[in-house]
Amino acid sequence: MNLAKKKTPEQKGPKKVNNPNVMGLRAQVLEQPITETLEVNYMPYAMSVIVSRAIPEIDGFKPSHRKLLYTMYQMKLLGGSRTKSANVVGATMKLNPHGDAAIYDTMVRLSRGYGALLHPLVDSKGNFGKVYSRDMAWAASRYTEVRLDPVCQELFRDIDQDAVDFVPNYDGKLTEPTLLPTTFPNVLVAANQGIAVGMASNLCGFNLGEVCDATIAYLRDPNVDLMGILKAPDFSTGGQLLYDGAALAEVYRTGRGPIKLRAKWRYIKEDNVIEIYEIPYSTTVEAILDKVAELVKAGKVREISDMRDETDLNGLKLAIDLKRGTDPDKLMNRLFQSTPLQDSFSCNFNILIAGMPRVMGVGEILDEWTAWRMDGVRRRTYFVCKKKEDKLHLLKGLKRILLDIDKAIKIIRETEEDAEVVPNLIIGFGIDQIQAEFVADIRLRNINKEYILKRVEEVSELEKEIADLKDIINSPGRIKDIIIDELKNVKKKYAAPRRTEIVYEYQQAAEEEKAAAVEEIPAYPVNVFISREGYFKKITPQSLRMSSEQKYKEGDGPYLQWEGNNGDELLVFTDKHQCYKTRLSDFDDTKASVLGDYLPTKLGMDPEEKFAWACAPGDYSAHVLFFFDNGKAARVELSAYQTQTRRRKLTGAYCDKFPLVSACLLAEDQEMAVSASDGRCVVFHTASLTPKTTRTTQGVGVMAVKAKHKVVWAKPLAATHIVNAARYRARSLPAAGALLKEEDRGEEQLTIL
Repeated sequence: MNLAKKKTPEQKGPKKVNNPNVMGLRAQVLEQPITETLEVNYMPYAMSVIVSRAIPEIDGFKPSHRKLLYTMYQMKLLGGSRTKSANVVGATMKLNPHGDAAIYDTMVRLSRGYGALLHPLVDSKGNFGKVYSRDMAWAASRYTEVRLDPVCQELFRDIDQDAVDFVPNYDGKLTEPTLLPTTFPNVLVAANQGIAVGMASNLCGFNLGEVCDATIAYLRDPNVDLMGILKAPDFSTGGQLLYDGAALAEVYRTGRGPIKLRAKWRYIKEDNVIEIYEIPYSTTVEAILDKVAELVKAGKVREISDMRDETDLNGLKLAIDLKRGTDPDKLMNRLFQSTPLQDSFSCNFNILIAGMPRVMGVGEILDEWTAWRMDGVRRRTYFVCKKKEDKLHLLKGLKRILLDIDKAIKIIRETEEDAEVVPNLIIGFGIDQIQAEFVADIRLRNINKEYILKRVEEVSELEKEIADLKDIINSPGRIKDIIIDELKNVKKKYAAPRRTEIVYEYQQAAEEEKAAAVEEIPAYPVNVFISREGYFKKITPQSLRMSSEQKYKEGDGPYLQWEGNNGDELLVFTDKHQCYKTRLSDFDDTKASVLGDYLPTKLGMDPEEKFAWACAPGDYSAHVLFFFDNGKAARVELSAYQTQTRRRKLTGAYCDKFPLVSACLLAEDQEMAVSASDGRCVVFHTASLTPKTTRTTQGVGVMAVKAKHKVVWAKPLAATHIVNAARYRARSLPAAGALLKEEDRGEEQLTIL
C-alpha cells in the first residue's frame, strides 16, 4: 500500500516552464508561489534588517553603534589623545561590513559636535554639523578628530571580565561583543531612531540623573511610581515640554504616544526683535524658516518684517523682526499653532529583547535592563571568583612545597632531565601539574622566609574573598546593592541639569493660545456672494460701493448673499452629502468684477463633487432646514456640525436617501412655502417641525406629492411673491396644497436641481 500523501503545488516546489526566447532557443522559467517567495526570500531579509541593523537592544545601541564604539575602545581612544576620524572609520570596517560613509554618519550622530545625545559618546573636534540643522553638512572624515568621551568608561568597565558574550565578526578573524555592559540604563538616556521592515523604533532621551534615581527606586521597589521620579523626557536641543499627565502616563505604560515640544524665545524690546534660541528636537531651523516664510507670503502673518538665521559659534539663534505695535506674545502663540516651533515627538519604545522586537513601557524596560544587568554582574563576579580560585589553587600547591623546601630543592637537583622536574614534584608532594609548573618556575631569590610567610597569609585572604564572591553570586539582593552603588557613582560623576524645561500649566496655556489664535484673525465687515455653480466672493463694503455689478460665468447666476465678518466660520454643503468647514478669512478679499474662488477646487472636494448650499453658522445656536424632492423636510440643529477639533470635512452631513432640493438657515421660527412640479404649493410654520441632533435624519413629510411629481423649490414665505398666503396654509402635515394662482407665482423660482 502506498501511504505517501499527494503534494500540494506549494509543497512540490518551483515548476519548470519552457518558453521560447527571441533567439529561437528555449529557456526554462521557474514559477515560484508567492507564499514561498515571501517565506524563503523576503522574511529572512526583513528579520535581518530588524535584528542586525535598525532596532536597538537593551544596552541602547544598534549593531553599527556598538561596532564603532568597540573599535575605538580597542584603539585605546578611551582616555587617550584624539585620532583622525578616517582612521576609526577604516578600523571599524573590520567589524562592520558597510561603506565608510555609513560608518562616519553613525560616528557623527554619536559626537559631541553634532549634539544629538544628552551625553555624547564621541569627543569630537572639527565640524560635525548640528542636529537642529537640515542643510549644515559636516566635514569629511579626514578633517575631523575623535576619541571616546569619559562617560564611555561606564560602557566598557566590565568588557574584559566575561560580563557579555563575544561572537566572531563577519569574516571570522576577530571577535566582538554582542552587547556593551553599560552600568546605567543607556537605552533610556541615549535617543535612538530606526526604521526596519514593517516596524520602527523611536526612543527619546531621559535625564541621566533622573534615570539613575528611577532605576535605584525600581530595584528597591518594582511597584514604585516612576512618574514621580522620572519626570519627563529630556532632549539635547532643550526647548520646552508641554506636560500632559495622561498622555505621558500612556507613554510610560505602553511605550507609545506623542510628546509635545515647543521652542524657547525671548523678546528684545530695544530692537523690537524676537530671538528663538532653542527649538524642538524633532524639527530643524530650515523647516521653521520655510513655514514662517510661507505664512508671510500667504498674508496669514502680517506682523513680521523679516526673519533670519543668526546661528553662530555661540549657538542657535533665529531672529524675527517685528513691525511696530506688534504684541510678541500673541504673535508667538500664533506661530506655535501654525509652524514647527511647536512640534510632537512620537515615542515608539521598540527594543530587541533576546532577538525579538518588543514595544515596552518604561517600567518594562527597567525590568528587562535590571534582569540583564544582574546577570552581567553575576557573570563578572563569577569571572573574578574563578581567577581567585585559580590563584588559590596555585598557592595551595606552593604552600605544600614551602613546608619542606629542602625536599623540593633536592628533587630538582637530583633530576637529570628538565622534562622530569614537574613529574617528580607531582610525585614527591602529591600536587597536580598546574601547581607543579608554578612551583618549578619560582625564582631562586624568592625561596626565603619573608616570601614564604606572605604566600601563606595570602591563602587565607583569598579563601575569605572567594567565599564572599560566591555569596554575591548566590544573593540577588547583594547584586542589586552593587548595581545601586554603581548607579550612584554614575550619577555623581556624569549627571547634568535638565535641558528641556517642563511646562506644567499646559492645559490652561493651550486654551489661552487657542483663544488668542481666534482673536488674531483680522475682524472687519464683508459681503459674501456665492453663485449657483459655487463661485465664492468676499468683498469689503468699500469695494462693493465702488462697483456693485457682479460678474458671473455664462449660464451661472446669483444664489446666496449675506453680510458677515471676516472671522466668521463657513459651512459648505455638497451634493455628495458632505460638509466642508472653513473660515471667511481663508479666502482673499476680491472685487465684484471677478468670478471669485471656485469652492470645489478651493476646498479640495472629491472628484465629481459639486457645491449645493452654504451658510455662516455663527454661534451654532440656529437650525438648518433641508427640503427633499419627495416632500419631506428635516430640521437639524447647527450644533450637530460643531466640532472641538479643527476638522475640515464632515461626512454624512444630511440624509442621502432622497435628492436635496433646497436648504435654509433658520435663526427663528417662520412660515415656509414649498412648491411641487404640478404647480401646487403648501405654506406651513416651522414650529411644527421637531429639531433633530442627528444630521442624517430623513425628516417628516410637509407636502403630499402626487405620483410622477416632485418638490421643485422651498423658500421663506417672506421671500416669495405669494399674496394669498391663507389659500396655501396647511392645517396638518403633510398637506396636498393648492394650485398657485397667477398673481402668486411672480418670477420663475430658482432651484438647485
